[in-house]
Amino acid sequence: MEWRYNAPLLTPGTRLVLPAGVKAVPVQDYYRRPHLALAESAWPRMVAADGATVDASIIPEPGAPTRIAILSGFAEGWCEISHATGRDDRLTWDIRRYPFLWFYGEFGATKEAPYHNWFYTLALQPFSRNPYPRITVAR
Repeated sequence: MEWRYNAPLLTPGTRLVLPAGVKAVPVQDYYRRPHLALAESAWPRMVAADGATVDASIIPEPGAPTRIAILSGFAEGWCEISHATGRDDRLTWDIRRYPFLWFYGEFGATKEAPYHNWFYTLALQPFSRNPYPRITVAR
């Protein structure tokens, strides 16, 4: 299962609320050779694709750098999307089966095809295991 939000429902200022204790490990070089960053951080702080530390719980303005991470440490399997319109969505899943949550925010800064600086989306997907290695070795 994957939940995906796009414009016009996804707007700057939309918030992603997660349970206390969640950790974020950024996925680096996602479009070429994805691997986990060496350091994790307490949600909502995380490192975006441009290296800046951001509050990942707040959806940025169009043109902001990509944010991709594996989230873990869930005591409960839920998150809430609070839209600027006042609409709230609560998403739930079984953390015994899916202890990880993939967080993918593409906000218009990726120039390469097929994005061309216009793709604006947030995707959330529970995972049964972490699919990314900590580091990749060049061969």
